[in-house]
Amino acid sequence: MSVIIVLILASVSMALIFLGAFIWAMRNDQFEDTHTPSMRIINDDK
Repeated sequence: MSVIIVLILASVSMALIFLGAFIWAMRNDQFEDTHTPSMRIINDDK
């Protein structure tokens, strides 16, 4: 039974770490420009 508690705590802590990373990325404008990467493939100058 103690293994279940350890696994639940581990999964909740990992979820909080990923949530913190997502919030950090949103606050640092990592997802601000979503149009340019898709246009970069079309307008490839070689």
